[in-house]
Amino acid sequence: DAQRERAAIAEMVQALQIKIQSLEQEVQTLSGGNQQKVILAKWMMISPKVLLLDEPTAGIDVGAKYEIYNLMNRWTAEGKSILLITSELPELLAMADRILVLHRGQVMQEFSREEASQENILQAAMGRR
Repeated sequence: DAQRERAAIAEMVQALQIKIQSLEQEVQTLSGGNQQKVILAKWMMISPKVLLLDEPTAGIDVGAKYEIYNLMNRWTAEGKSILLITSELPELLAMADRILVLHRGQVMQEFSREEASQENILQAAMGRR
């Protein structure tokens, strides 16, 4: 029902710290970081076991990136899996447990967190093993 849905939305807004003036505020009027959090909230409301996040922090400010990183860490701590697609190497090295590097549509190399370095990843991305 509408009342339960509204309560769930309000709870998600609070949990993700989405900065809004009211629940009726249109998403396109929000900052880029808050728009990203609305998208994440939408998917989290269906409780997926796996999230595919394609450049989730592209074009947003440092504070919003930090909040999204915290959300991702919380979700993985809750047992959810995240497939992160990013071109930001520092983000990748900080967030990933396992890294697959693609070159021309093929997996070139797989790295554990311990094995991964910017140099190794860039070499694999250029097609070198």
